[in-house]
Amino acid sequence: MNALMAAWSAVVAHPLFLIGLTLGVYQLGQALYERTRMALLHPLIVAIALLIPALWLLGLEYPAYRDAVFPLTMLLAPATVALGVPLYHNLRRIRQYFWPVMISLLVGGVFVTVLTILLAWLLGADFPMLMTLAPKSLTTPIAMVVADQLGGMAALAAGFVMYTAVLGALMGPWLLSVTGVTLPSARGMALGLAAHAVGTSRALEESEETGAFAALAMSLMGIGTALLLPLAVTLWLML
Repeated sequence: MNALMAAWSAVVAHPLFLIGLTLGVYQLGQALYERTRMALLHPLIVAIALLIPALWLLGLEYPAYRDAVFPLTMLLAPATVALGVPLYHNLRRIRQYFWPVMISLLVGGVFVTVLTILLAWLLGADFPMLMTLAPKSLTTPIAMVVADQLGGMAALAAGFVMYTAVLGALMGPWLLSVTGVTLPSARGMALGLAAHAVGTSRALEESEETGAFAALAMSLMGIGTALLLPLAVTLWLML
């Protein structure tokens, strides 16, 4: 019995076990989503809902899981870059909407960042928490770096990014349809700006053009915020 328990412990502690578990629950979520097309059964939501109790039952702490699945985490950046492929395929279409895209990014980016900080401040959040929440609408790699540079908590920022992405991917298409937004470029801009990578993957399900504008919004939002948000915070602290 002791030998069996020792063998099981060795299997659970092996990094490949947790990588396989992560890929397995995500694939299960993918199969459920493709079969039902229910937003609540999005692969990301299913994976989170299954992984958390699984780790708890296995008695594993998050740091152990994080270290084990680091190879998957490392693929996040190139996967984000790969979203630029539909952007390249629709470059001519994007050029036609240059000024609407720039104005939408400026207004939307400023609004979502300022509103987030303002609401958190009114609810009593301290400065580190404000700086953790500020980059919540950026893709995870950029948000973690920006939050860390601003004095926030990078790990917690990643959690806020995930929450924002899932909520945007779940409610975004429905809200856009209810408000009468049907233009693929406009839907893509909204999903990419508000829900970054997950929103972009959701936009790609609608059409390549929608996905291209979502990838554009996500990329420019990340670049612009990474450059301008630290400057804006510095000026704010000097006042």
